[in-house]
Amino acid sequence: FGAALKAFSLGKSLSTGISKSFFVRQTNKIKK
Repeated sequence: FGAALKAFSLGKSLSTGISKSFFVRQTNKIKK
């Protein structure tokens, strides 16, 4: 159970990080 929870949190943080970087890139494009 602990390992599954850790993997879930890791995937969640990874997905949020990807969406964040994508959002930052989009805003940078709009600014330019």
